[in-house]
Amino acid sequence: MAYFHSYSHVGIHEEMIKDRVRTETYRTAILQHQNYIAGKVVVDVGCGTGILSIFCAQAGAKRVYAVDASEIALQANEVVKANNLSDIIIVLHGRIEDVEIDEGVDVIISEWMGYMLLYESMLGSIISARDRWLKPGGLILPSNATLYMAPVTHPDRYSESIDFWRNVYGIDMSAMLPLAKQCAFEEPCVETITGENVLTWPHVVKHVDCYTITIRELESVTTRYKFKSMMRAPFHGFAFWFDVEFSAPAIFPANNDAPPFLLSELSNNHLTDGNQRKKRANPNEVLMLSTAPEDPPTHWQQTLIYFYDPIEVEQDQLIEGSVTLSQSKENPRFMNIHLEYASGGRSFVKESVMR
Repeated sequence: MAYFHSYSHVGIHEEMIKDRVRTETYRTAILQHQNYIAGKVVVDVGCGTGILSIFCAQAGAKRVYAVDASEIALQANEVVKANNLSDIIIVLHGRIEDVEIDEGVDVIISEWMGYMLLYESMLGSIISARDRWLKPGGLILPSNATLYMAPVTHPDRYSESIDFWRNVYGIDMSAMLPLAKQCAFEEPCVETITGENVLTWPHVVKHVDCYTITIRELESVTTRYKFKSMMRAPFHGFAFWFDVEFSAPAIFPANNDAPPFLLSELSNNHLTDGNQRKKRANPNEVLMLSTAPEDPPTHWQQTLIYFYDPIEVEQDQLIEGSVTLSQSKENPRFMNIHLEYASGGRSFVKESVMR
């Protein structure tokens, strides 16, 4: 209930809508897939203020079910009325797992991604909507998502939060360092870095195909990684980011014999968990929303897991280990992060919770 209540506040919706990269990419995706949407039935999972539902109505959807469990659904209904779309958009106030829709749907659209992609566990609602209502050959937007990680160096951030205490107006306050490190770096940090902070090519932590992913796969995600530093630098921690792709099913929906959940047409790029992807997908081939450090910033920024003390690494030095992301038993919307890393003959473990 606390999770849904947090989405009743206008500020969170304002931040998302003002994220032009996010909102304009979704609008472009809807227009690019207009032949799947026009005259068809759409469900918008977690509709918020209803903006994506309205974009779908503008693209010619016959009917749009706009579903949200938070109180913002009441405002969404008023927005729909004010735009004279009540004959097309039906706002349903409730959890996607609980509401009733008495027909199959042709399209599922949702902006479900959390920080570090999987935080807040909203992808389960997309799976529920897919399994309950999506017609064979139906469209899911976005269709794929990929979570990446890479080691980073960030001396300015460390200096600002930690080294500051070594000399405060000429006073030695280094006794504050242990507490300062704990307060600054105990939990994951959501902030913006640049490509210059990244020490290596990224590693794929998890690739999600929205047509085939299961709830069980999301309970715990583990990957082993091996990086080779491209430079000599202090290694301060790991950054995580994601991208999502908006691509059509492999078979046009007019084919009624299509199997229920199709691999997207980009599946042939063989992007699997654990691969290091050195070359980004060609943006001319597929519409992509990226939160990578080298791309225009979004409200997701990047998620950083900092070490309490940096490790000095040489060029070509190996950094290896594993990371496990799992739903918290305390609250399934929270994420437990178990990080093991080794470099230069030293091994470490860091446990943190994204709340």
